[in-house]
Amino acid sequence: MRTLSPLQQYAIITANNWSFTVTDGALRMLVVFHFLQLGYTTLEIAFLFIFYEFFGILTNLYGGWLGARFGLKLTLWIGTLLQIGALLLLVPVADTWPKALSVGWVMVAQAISGIAKDLEKMSAKSAIRVVVPETPEDQARGEQQLFRWVAILTGAKNGLKGLGFFVGGLLLYAVGFNRAVIVMAAWLALAFLVTLLLPRDIGRMKSKPAFKALFSKSEGINVLSLARFFLFGARDVWFVVALPVFLQTTLGWRFWEVGGFMGLWVIGYGVVQGSAPSLRRAWGQTRPPGPSAVQFWAALLTAIPALMAITLWREVGNPALTVVVGLAVFGVVFAMNSSIHSYMVLAYTDADAVSLNVGFYYMANAAGRLVGTLLSGGLFLVGGIQACLWASALMVGLAALVSLRLPQPPRQAQASPLAIG
Repeated sequence: MRTLSPLQQYAIITANNWSFTVTDGALRMLVVFHFLQLGYTTLEIAFLFIFYEFFGILTNLYGGWLGARFGLKLTLWIGTLLQIGALLLLVPVADTWPKALSVGWVMVAQAISGIAKDLEKMSAKSAIRVVVPETPEDQARGEQQLFRWVAILTGAKNGLKGLGFFVGGLLLYAVGFNRAVIVMAAWLALAFLVTLLLPRDIGRMKSKPAFKALFSKSEGINVLSLARFFLFGARDVWFVVALPVFLQTTLGWRFWEVGGFMGLWVIGYGVVQGSAPSLRRAWGQTRPPGPSAVQFWAALLTAIPALMAITLWREVGNPALTVVVGLAVFGVVFAMNSSIHSYMVLAYTDADAVSLNVGFYYMANAAGRLVGTLLSGGLFLVGGIQACLWASALMVGLAALVSLRLPQPPRQAQASPLAIG
């Protein structure tokens, strides 16, 4: 069989990742709205996602080791097939089921989905480090190309996750919960077939890594992972449960309107994330981002949820306008943060050990999402959307403080004696 070029491999990995992302975003909206319709509280809905996030932590840690030992093609396959299974597991869920049975059943399905999502994401992100052509004669140009490819994958992926939110709300409205998950499972099955073309050994380490290799020994990876924990906890503390419930119950929006707004937010976030390299060039930043860029964008982000919370507390203007405009600004700045983070984790590692380091990094990401999800449901019950926004500001501030300890990535130091920001 003809060997695929790096660009063809990248296209296949990206197509699978994007299809997976749409179904994952749609599933989240389906679960939130379906159980909100059944009378569940925000905290009860948050508990539905505990296993999703918890098993994501374990998956990223051990999934990186599996990818390094057996290849990223296998982990990509397992992740996609598990998500299909999780969707099909939700088909028999009925409104007449007792609450305990419904919660338990959905938590198991969400656990499988969490494993699937993080296996697939780890595989896709790691594979980019492997398939991006090396340019040893021009290290700076090679790093800039890596930044562009990562930005395209993650930016479009997040845009499609926003589309998934809209699709989830629309499917729930049009065909109901059970038929919606069948449609999404069929879609993902088609995306799986494309991955059969990938090389068998993509991402496999030349030497078999031991279990002790699970934990990163790189200072850059460790510091960036801790900053990532706080950054994504700061997003999910208001976004996962509190925001859709606030829009539906406090502002009186309908389900498809909430799904549409959140979908547009994530699509816009993805567009900015994918455009991050071009935006930086427009601002005169021609080199790949370094530690100073991480620190600047985290510090800027800290102020936004705090200002939103103060505006809502002081009842300045229309609360709907405050939320819509505030979250638009938050999305732009958060997207720059996330895009630079996604590049930096690959800048701190090499192609041979990429899945181990990326797995460890996304383990911290999943842990932040877990904490943020639980706080989103609990804090909303105690203090509403304002409490969630204050928690978000605190967590972003901690991310900014942690990032002050980031070292310069080795390849950037080789590319130029000057610091790269």
